[in-house]
Amino acid sequence: MEPELVVDYKCRVGEGPIWHPLEKQVYWLDIPRGAIFRFNPATNEHGVCYEGDPVGGLTIQADGALLLFMAKGAVAIWREGKLEYVIDEMPKERGGRFNDVITDPVGRVFCGAMPTKDQPGTLYRLDTDGSINPILEEVGLPNGMGFTPDRKQMYFTDSHTDVRRIYLFDYDQESGNLSNQIIFVEIAPGQGVPYGMTVDAEGYVWSARWDGGALVRYTPQGVEERRIKFPAQKVSCVTFGGENYSDIYVTTAGGHNRSDEGPGAGALFRLKLGIRGIPEFFSRVRL
Repeated sequence: MEPELVVDYKCRVGEGPIWHPLEKQVYWLDIPRGAIFRFNPATNEHGVCYEGDPVGGLTIQADGALLLFMAKGAVAIWREGKLEYVIDEMPKERGGRFNDVITDPVGRVFCGAMPTKDQPGTLYRLDTDGSINPILEEVGLPNGMGFTPDRKQMYFTDSHTDVRRIYLFDYDQESGNLSNQIIFVEIAPGQGVPYGMTVDAEGYVWSARWDGGALVRYTPQGVEERRIKFPAQKVSCVTFGGENYSDIYVTTAGGHNRSDEGPGAGALFRLKLGIRGIPEFFSRVRL
């Protein structure tokens, strides 16, 4: 269970890894730098494909374009180096940015907006027609999400240091609504903060542990099944990829301060454990 360092850009906040099934590459972010990277495991080629306004999360559109969730509540389609804005900005979010996002089976996107000094975080739902509405308000720090294999429930992480919880909601695919919130797991003080997450093909939850230096796998009942340590204190997010979705890609943060954050801080890691994931859904948001 030793993590393999595959690409090292010393990201300040490496985040948002996602497998592009049409290109067979993994994409990820360095949020403060405003950079998107990609890595091709077949050739080991990698590089920066976007630099610009900060991007907090991204999804893959059905046609292969990237859907970027940015600062000021902006949402844009990035295709062949060009941006087309679905939303130029949101008045409520002018002082902040989007954070983690996930596409649902219909192609809508649940997208969390960071808290600012003036307001708490919010979880929005971006519908396929480009309209956006708040789903959860008064959130500490909206972060990692995932669906159960039967698509009837959705996990949602609140990473605020006063909360440190992963919640579980009933999810209605027809309406896109969430209901019946319960606590899936709550992390004790001093154990790090639950951050980005994903769900594997067995329905187990993988949660990155910010300031905990680990990736934790939980059973569907919320019992810790394994813990994998990383040479980085800030393990930020996780996704499955590769031909059979059996490669686990993990982002980390703190590359600007490795003396405190660890020798692998800010790098992209890979695990090959023989555990398969589920492909992410394509977003289908129209201009």
